[in-house]
Amino acid sequence: MDLESRGVPSAFVATTEFVEAARAQGSALGFDPAVVFVAHPIQDRTDDEIRALAAGALDEIVSRIQKG
Repeated sequence: MDLESRGVPSAFVATTEFVEAARAQGSALGFDPAVVFVAHPIQDRTDDEIRALAAGALDEIVSRIQKG
């Protein structure tokens, strides 16, 4: 929200576990953030699995930032 208020296009990435929490927080702040959700959980994934998750989300992240 801070970056967007400064004119810096941004998005945040969270796991699907936090879909409702993200919506609730955005609503409470009166802000509709650009968000990309990835598969949950991530803490037990290998480095290669995390890289694959990031690579799979990259196009969507870039797309959300460009829409700003």
